Amino acid sequence: MRYTRFEKARIIGARALQISMGAPILIKVPKGVIDPVQIAMLEFEEGAIPITVIRKSDIKPKVDWE
Repeated sequence: MRYTRFEKARIIGARALQISMGAPILIKVPKGVIDPVQIAMLEFEEGAIPITVIRKSDIKPKVDWE
């Protein structure tokens, strides 16, 4: 799935906050990298972030005809 720059920023920002609050890191981090934003960006590039994006166009209206 391709993300817009806004979705990417939101995903990385949310994951960086999780990491800064003590969430486990999901990848092997290179030595010397301690910034939560950099770690979140590395996780994003490797596809390891367990966050789902639901776009408004993905939502199907519930129709109850009965």
